[in-house]
Amino acid sequence: MSQANNGAVISTSSQRRYDIDFLRVFAFSLLILYHVSMLYAEGEGWHVKSAYQTDALDMPRLLVNQWRMSLLFIISGLAISFVWSRNTPGQFAVKRISRLLVPLLFGLAFVVAPQCYYEALSKGIIEPGFLKFMGQYLTFQDFPGEAWAGEEQIHWTWNHLWYLPYVLLYTLVLIPLAKLLDGPLLGVRQWFQSLRGVWIVAVPLVPLILYGNFVFPKFPYISHALLDDWYAHAMYFTFFLIGYLIGRNAEFWTELVRIRKVTLAMSIIVFALFMVRVEFMPEDPSFLVEQAGLFVVYLNRWLWIVTLFGWGHYLFNRPMKWLPYATEAVFSWYILHQTITVVIGYEFSQRALGPVFEPALVLIATFGGCFLIHEFIIRRSRLLRPLFGLRRR
Repeated sequence: MSQANNGAVISTSSQRRYDIDFLRVFAFSLLILYHVSMLYAEGEGWHVKSAYQTDALDMPRLLVNQWRMSLLFIISGLAISFVWSRNTPGQFAVKRISRLLVPLLFGLAFVVAPQCYYEALSKGIIEPGFLKFMGQYLTFQDFPGEAWAGEEQIHWTWNHLWYLPYVLLYTLVLIPLAKLLDGPLLGVRQWFQSLRGVWIVAVPLVPLILYGNFVFPKFPYISHALLDDWYAHAMYFTFFLIGYLIGRNAEFWTELVRIRKVTLAMSIIVFALFMVRVEFMPEDPSFLVEQAGLFVVYLNRWLWIVTLFGWGHYLFNRPMKWLPYATEAVFSWYILHQTITVVIGYEFSQRALGPVFEPALVLIATFGGCFLIHEFIIRRSRLLRPLFGLRRR
């Protein structure tokens, strides 16, 4: 264990990283809030929509939308770095497949299905009757027109569960790469961990800007379809890999704590530039102006992650009574939340509850439903625990 000059305790890889547990809970909680906001975001399509839409959510949604999923993938890489040495590569692969693939398949069959039903119902494409719908859904029958997600003749869809196949794919790719980074490419990992000051901010921007120049123009839409989502793969796997690289190095985290005030100030300034960049961008920008715009986009994204890590490590790398429970619960909450939001959002939107009462009730019902189902059904059931990503007791 080492200690920073400001008194913050910096853990080594042999100790529990409470700050990473905290940030994982924070990131998934933010995801739940973001999906609830989709009901009310004006001008954005979603599975169901409320009549009470507003543009007041644009600014906070834009702030977090630039880095919320990147944060989740880098945390996933960090988690792997902490447990990598405990198993052989084969054992690790089997454990990760079990932990991610089983909840994905169960979620596809049963958890996501109500979202599809209510989306098709809200579009007037199907008649009411959930059991009849499930009979068609589970037997892979086609649905008419653009039943959900803008796709024609679609059977199953993973909706918000797309994160699971992505992180599983990245894990399987990382396994042989991790062997190299622990062996012939050890110098690469050590070089990255040795970055300090401005280089922590600057170096990761290089691949991101390259993706913006050469990958994004060919794949400008993040589809979450796995097979044709190359811009998302390039960006998210890079963050996933960065998480693996930095996880087991106490000095790197000491440096993140040291620069946390500077990165926070820079994050606020760069986000302001990010918000106004379009207004000052000419219709036919020169190459340099275009690159400046890309620089602001990716600098904003990476700075917020660096800032969250620095402040998170400084403030939350300590035991908290509620954190072990939340760390276990967060995965099942992630699987459950969007279905609860869609079902409750649709039902409440039929009742004209008002622009304040309705979103408040949807938010309370989403978090409350996740808690009740997790606490009294999932975590107490030997059968359901692995279906929602919880370890067997």
